Amino acid sequence: MNLKPILVRLQNAIARDDLIDQMVLLSVPETAFSAQEQSAKSINLIVGYNSSPNSHTALDIALLIAHQTRLATKAQVTVQVVYVIEQNHKTHPEDVLQIEKFPNQHVTEPNPPHCSTSFSSLAFDTGVITQPKMQDKAGYCQEILIDKFTQADCILRQASILAVEWRSSFKAHLRFGSIGKELRKVVKSEDANLLLLGCNSVNHPIVQQLGSNFPCSVLGIPNIVPFG
Repeated sequence: MNLKPILVRLQNAIARDDLIDQMVLLSVPETAFSAQEQSAKSINLIVGYNSSPNSHTALDIALLIAHQTRLATKAQVTVQVVYVIEQNHKTHPEDVLQIEKFPNQHVTEPNPPHCSTSFSSLAFDTGVITQPKMQDKAGYCQEILIDKFTQADCILRQASILAVEWRSSFKAHLRFGSIGKELRKVVKSEDANLLLLGCNSVNHPIVQQLGSNFPCSVLGIPNIVPFG
């Protein structure tokens, strides 16, 4: 995807002239083939998303880019958010996510489009448990993981509501594992044109996790931006 027209339109919208220098974290050279085919296919913008203010800003920017791109090119633009529950994340009792922190969630509320939060497919491999303390620990870990899924579901719902306000085509992914690896998998499977992250430096740990030869260009957020 050619980043220059996208960032020029974005600069004009928010009265800035330095977004190219600040926002481009990884740039993938555009080939003649991709330039030729760009107008003939739908455009997919991926946002690495969680509950942080920076990720909200990244989603705001993605939705604005989608809106501007639709107006300028008449292309079908889909904004997709990816929430990754880290597989090896160490959780302590004080870090347990409280469901009551998210009062807007109701069991009768429909999930966002394409957002699956079913727990039934998860296998909790605890091995052979013979000690009561091990049983308590396994149950505690399972409870924490389900709480994390509950929080992720709420966050993805909030993202879908924001997308509806922008009248954007929206898709959500809830993944489990390494952030860098899962973002790469979604970008590849969805043939994404651009990844947006709530980072403002190429040295950010998440950007470093993406590794070399990433499939698409990556944008971060500028240090000072009128979003959120």
